[in-house]
Amino acid sequence: MSTTETLLQLRDIHVHYGGVKALDGASVFIDAGEIVALMGPNGAGKSTILKAIFGLAPIDAGQVLWEGQSFKPISYEVVERGVSFVPQGRRVFRHLTVLENLEVGGINIRSASERKERLANVLDLFPVLKSKLKAKSGTLSGGQQQMLAIARGLMPDPKVLLLDEPSLGLAPKIVKEVFEKIREINERRKTAIFVVEHNLKSLLEITKRAYVLDKGKVYAEGDPGEIIAKGTLEKVFLGTAN
Repeated sequence: MSTTETLLQLRDIHVHYGGVKALDGASVFIDAGEIVALMGPNGAGKSTILKAIFGLAPIDAGQVLWEGQSFKPISYEVVERGVSFVPQGRRVFRHLTVLENLEVGGINIRSASERKERLANVLDLFPVLKSKLKAKSGTLSGGQQQMLAIARGLMPDPKVLLLDEPSLGLAPKIVKEVFEKIREINERRKTAIFVVEHNLKSLLEITKRAYVLDKGKVYAEGDPGEIIAKGTLEKVFLGTAN
């Protein structure tokens, strides 16, 4: 179970959208410096977990805890606590330049010198963006837009990064680059990362712990390789899980 290094924890979370149970008593946690995968079929509740953490889903019951203290997630307060969210679909501000997108990510940084330092650190991680700072984000390739979205999420220097389908719609070569960058972020910055992803091969290469969700509940937890070897995912995807 969790240790004293646990940063973020959800206990028995329930989320309803109208009459639909998006989460039905789900409990997950993430410790400092680890990468945790959220796996399962469409509609299992994976993205809803990230949205619940970030104050974007209506929590009907249960607790969200940050460093052991219960709190009610409100997006801007969640950022101040040390959590960033990169939603699926490469949500960059297409009419803004690359630099302006990054500055939006650091909007809560009051010190100009600290903002400059954060920008330099982020660009050191994403050298592909350095030469494109003045380019409109809408002119970037899909892979570059995804890199920008992740880079913008790192501007607040989060302890926990939430990634929702970072490989969605990307070519296999670019998917490989994105996951290598996720691993690099984790190793260099010690950022804990919750990642929702369908690309299981890429997930296996960077994660040591995973949750499998089914119908809003946590069906299994453990080593991703062992989960796949046991056929757990097949049961969930084929609808034969009990």
